[in-house]
Amino acid sequence: MSRTLLGLALVALAACTDGDSETGSEVDTDTTSGTEVDVGTDTDADTDVDSDTDADGRAVDLTNLFLSLRSANCGDYVDSYEAFPLDVQRAMAFEAQLTITMDGGECHFASNSLPNHDFNEPPANFANAVAAVAKTFSVTTTPAAALMPTALTLRYDNAVFLNGVKLDLLAAACYGVGPGQPENLGNERIGCGDTTSPWRYDPMFSGNGFGTDDHNAHTQPDGTYHYHGSPNALFEQSDPTVPSPVVAFAADGFPIFGPYIDDGGTIREVASGYRLLQDGNGDPAARVSQDGEGAFPGGIADGTFRDDWEWTDAGDLDVCNGMTVDGVYGYYITNSYPWVLGCFQGVPNESFDKRAGGPPGR
Repeated sequence: MSRTLLGLALVALAACTDGDSETGSEVDTDTTSGTEVDVGTDTDADTDVDSDTDADGRAVDLTNLFLSLRSANCGDYVDSYEAFPLDVQRAMAFEAQLTITMDGGECHFASNSLPNHDFNEPPANFANAVAAVAKTFSVTTTPAAALMPTALTLRYDNAVFLNGVKLDLLAAACYGVGPGQPENLGNERIGCGDTTSPWRYDPMFSGNGFGTDDHNAHTQPDGTYHYHGSPNALFEQSDPTVPSPVVAFAADGFPIFGPYIDDGGTIREVASGYRLLQDGNGDPAARVSQDGEGAFPGGIADGTFRDDWEWTDAGDLDVCNGMTVDGVYGYYITNSYPWVLGCFQGVPNESFDKRAGGPPGR
């Protein structure tokens, strides 16, 4: 069924060149060979990823495939999927698993957190080795806007992609907060769990050194692979001729589209409504000290910190990085801040609450 519904463009990708949070239960792994990890061999039902297959008896192979379906109905993606990515720097092969089911007004995503594309390409510098980690997320089939947007916090993961990997935009790192202060000032990468602390580092800023790979992803302390921005390998970017597909579902149930839209017959990138802080002359503004800061970084707003940005309503998208097209509200990946989501228009499902899996980490 889903070979049609998922709308896979059967084009294998060439080499893609384009603080975070919780722990979880690991799926069985075997690294004794040094070249391969076996996934899903544990007999414990609490840690195994469901391996149901589609009508022809096989899981849908997503390895290095683009998505193309634009359906905002998560039920249209119900099926079992697999992929066989490579950890490039470790020269290790993995098996990714994802099963999407639907019942009771929710879609359930059960995966082992591994992507459908190769990862950890040089010069990525992961703090922890990638591991298969079982995760299950649920999203409503009938998302609705709340009276007020819900701010992003470290408490919740933000979304689950259609390859089973989660989105976790925020880093647990703020200037002047964390171990080793004041000697470590300016090099903080962990320890900022207070969601109200200012000067939170943005992992997508290249100068911050979060060691992400070509897909804007890296690992958490338990080895969970997760994105901080565009996954890059899930949709056509070199010369798109149609609007980008749905690539994920946010924790509040709304779909997340890639960055390309149809603007009156012209395919173009969607524009974020955020910009770096500016002074009265339109030049980058000097940072201003804030209440609750561990220390004041000073300097000019350049994107190092999330507080360097402001929303101006000058682009296509609202403050949460979304808009309504043909009656469907969705978030859009952008190649500038806030990258995917600025906030939740709806209420995030409790399955995205990290407290169920353990304390936040890097």
